[in-house]
Amino acid sequence: MEKIKFPTEVIELPSKGLIYPEDHPLRKGNIEVKYMTAKEEDILTNQNFIQKGTVLDKLLESLVIDDIDLNDLFPGDKNALFIGARILGYGSEYSFTHNGKDYTIDLSEFEHKEFNTSLINSNGTFSFKLPKSETELEFKLLTDNDELKIEEEIKGLKKINKNNSSEVTTRLKHHIVSLEGSQDKVEIRNFVDNYLLAQDARALRSYIKEISPNVNMFYTTEGGEEVEVPIGLSFFWPDI
Repeated sequence: MEKIKFPTEVIELPSKGLIYPEDHPLRKGNIEVKYMTAKEEDILTNQNFIQKGTVLDKLLESLVIDDIDLNDLFPGDKNALFIGARILGYGSEYSFTHNGKDYTIDLSEFEHKEFNTSLINSNGTFSFKLPKSETELEFKLLTDNDELKIEEEIKGLKKINKNNSSEVTTRLKHHIVSLEGSQDKVEIRNFVDNYLLAQDARALRSYIKEISPNVNMFYTTEGGEEVEVPIGLSFFWPDI
């Protein structure tokens, strides 16, 4: 029997691939995915994947044609994959409930957030001057691999002190790659723990959110309220 070739589509990434290393396959700025089949519906109903919270990642692993590590993806690019996969699998019409009200939207109308590529340094990082201390720093955006490392570090800190609450500082330590030109990791961690002012930390977090490539996931209701469309299991499997 001749091998069946599934139809595929190419999904453009909000980052345009420019924040990945030059030799990385994601640098081309797009990902090829196949249309969903009954096999992917089996994945969506796999209780083991659902309980582990890995069901959506398993879905993407099955759909992506390109030879890439999905944990290398930045969140905004991953959101574009989810939306593209949902449209290819079940169409662009999507219904959800917010504050007791039902909404039906067209996912194909969601556009990529404007991404200022001129802000990217040659090594894929971004520069920022803290407004209060005027410290110059460079930071990177975080991939799923970075998020896994952060999660493990936080778990380790909680084993030492169960009352430890260090998510904000741990995340910033992984974001920042240099201080005043120095890439010394010990120096960076010491700065975040002891010298990073709260207002500077907030300004940095806000800037990171502002410049991060993503899909505009907000829907404006008839009443003028902006609602962020959630991506979860029901995004693909509305009967759940």
